[in-house]
Order: sequence, then structure tokens, then C-alpha cells
Amino acid sequence: MTSLFTGIEVAAPIEVFHMNKLYLDSTDPNKVNLTIGAYRTEEAKPWVLPVVREAEKKLAADDSQNHEYLPVLGFEPFCKAAVSLVLGADNAAIKEGRAIGVQCLSGTGSLRAAAEFLGRVLNYKTAYMSKPTWGNHNLIFQNGGFTTVSAYRYWDAASRTVDIDGLLADLEAVPLKSVVVLHGCAHNPTGMDPTQAQWKAICEVVKKKQLMTLFDIAYQGFASGDPDQDAWAIRYFVSQGVEMIIAQSFAKNFGLYNERIGNLTIVVNDPSVLAGLQSQMSLIIRANWSNPPSHGAKIVHMVLTDPTMKQDWFDAIKTMSSRIKDMRAKLRAKLEELKTPGNWEHVTKQIGMFSYTGLTPEQVDYLVKKHKVFLLKDGRISVCGLNSKNVDYVAIAIDDAVKNVPSSHI
Repeated sequence: MTSLFTGIEVAAPIEVFHMNKLYLDSTDPNKVNLTIGAYRTEEAKPWVLPVVREAEKKLAADDSQNHEYLPVLGFEPFCKAAVSLVLGADNAAIKEGRAIGVQCLSGTGSLRAAAEFLGRVLNYKTAYMSKPTWGNHNLIFQNGGFTTVSAYRYWDAASRTVDIDGLLADLEAVPLKSVVVLHGCAHNPTGMDPTQAQWKAICEVVKKKQLMTLFDIAYQGFASGDPDQDAWAIRYFVSQGVEMIIAQSFAKNFGLYNERIGNLTIVVNDPSVLAGLQSQMSLIIRANWSNPPSHGAKIVHMVLTDPTMKQDWFDAIKTMSSRIKDMRAKLRAKLEELKTPGNWEHVTKQIGMFSYTGLTPEQVDYLVKKHKVFLLKDGRISVCGLNSKNVDYVAIAIDDAVKNVPSSHI
């Protein structure tokens, strides 16, 4: 029987979800899941933040709540709270009416709306991502209409640090009318951020080259436990007069993974451009999801605008970030105790959810097949998957892999 759909090529699986499925299908009692970027407790369970539970109960008890459509650009009180969170309530851009927020579908939707806006409305066709970068960045910009998606150097595999000289040199060589995508904090997948001095140097090149700056910040507060510290780079760029787009996600720092809550903050130097900007963004969103979800937006808004609940949120993100830091320390300590070949200081120098271990694809394959420790082929692990019950097992498995599958970079 013939079909109008005959000839569709089977695409390669999305690695992170494919590896997660392999973990779920495994019957090995010692299996460990270091794939998905989602927080887990010491008991390896998902965690609904207590303050999120409280907000949900308040919303459920409020008879004035309904399921009507939101405006196309989203729940404005949420957008204002999100803009204030990332820029700081006293930021000059907010006071001068030069910053707006647009509710989007988490970080991915924010990036896609930004890509389409930059490509269709402002006619940008070239974008630069860090090498390496989050696995979805390139696809989002390609599908968003960009004809050239290139990379700038970021990671020095030998020293396991930011290759700042290579990064700056590559940005200096970027052609005019280009978009540069920067990770606001907790770089994914390396977990290694530029220092403040390095950020200042990056900002100078951005200003000199007049690059369109797009910050992707998916871990504000989650990375260090301090939302202000995690937003330092973005706020510095704004203070230097850099116009920008900021893609915010509330999946990690609020644990609202499936609520798809994000915000696109746009900072301009001339407020008179905002009316046209908002009208064009409305058309882009109308043709995509048309209308954003309400529930998660109202949760985030309630928490960020109630002083007591906001403090409870601060406590929760400190709990999450502290547990991750503890797991980093335990993993490094065990590897050093085992005298695993190489230097493992980078495990604790990195920040946020992920660690770029430096393991090779061959070593990863060895870990998956022999020890049922599931991670991505580039060696990225989700530190959230570690706990006091499995961290030694993972360290012993890594030690075995490194000693039996040698690599020049370890």
C-alpha cells in the first residue's frame, strides 16, 4: 500500500532522551542516570519546591482564577517580575522604560521566538554559539531561519578551563550583522563560566563589533544559590550600554520542568522602538503557540512578588545548589583517593547542574556497557544524578574506564 508519507528518513534519536530510555530499560540494580538535566533529591527523586506547593494551593483555593486566554505576549505581572529578577529591580533599563518581557515556552521557546524575531524582523542570518554548547542551540537557530550557525572557541580540553584567548580572537573575527549566543551562568555542557575579568573583556569585543547579544540563562539562582551573583554578567553588559535579548527559563530554578515557563527579556537603548518590537513579536508568537500557559507563570509571579515566599524560594535554591556542590566534592575526593589518572580539580571548579568530565566517547561507552552508568557521549554528566549511595560506585566506574580505556586528555 502506498502512502503520501513514504520516504521519510528516520532521524537520529535525541541523545539525552535516548540515553535516558536506555537507563529506564536497564534492569541492573546498580544503574545510575547521569543524563537528564533535572534536579534529584538525595533519594534520587524529583523535588517539588515547598514554596511551589504552597503557591499551587493558594491558586487552587482562589475562586477568582479561571482558564481564560492570556494576552499573546503573556501574563504581564509575571513578565515584569522575571525582568526584575534577571536585571535587578533597581536597574536603569527598567527605570527608564528600556526593558520589556515576553512570556515564552521555557528557555527553548524563548530562544526560538528570539531567533525568528532576529531573522525575520531584523534580518540577521548568522549566529555564533560556544563550542561546545547546549545540544538544542544550533537546531533552534537553523529552524528559526538562520543560514549560518557557526561556533566560537570556548573550552580548552587540555586545561579544562575557558579558552578565553581563543574565544576573544574568534569574536574579533565575527562578521558584522551577527548574533552571539552567550550562556549567562552555569555553561551547558562544561559547567565552567568566564571570570568577571573575562566577562569584561568579552563585553568590550561585543561593543566594538556591535554584535547582537543573546544571553541564555537557564540556571539563575540554581547555579550558585544566589540569583544576583548568577546574573552578574548580564547586568554588567547592560551597565555598559549593550542592547540584548535574554532567554530565561524557570524549569530548573523553580522545578517547573513541564509547565514550560520562560520569559524573553529585551533591553534596548531607545524606548521608542518597543512598540514596533512588541507588535512584531506578537505576530511571531501568534504563528507559533499563539498563547502561553498560565499556571506556572502565576506560580512564579506569586513567589517572586511575595517577600516571605521569595525568601522560601531563596532557601530552596540554596538547598539544590548546595547538594550539587557536595556531590561534586565527593566525586572528586573519591577519584583522587582511587588515584584515578589525571587532574580532577575541574569537577569542583565547575558550577551548576553539569560537569564536563573530560571522558572520551570510548570511555563513556565502556561506562554504559560495563557499569550501567548512563551519561552523554561527550562526557557530560548531570551532577544531580549523584547521591551518597551511588557516588562511590560512579567514581570507581570512572576509575575503571580511565585506566582501561586511556585518553590523552585525562
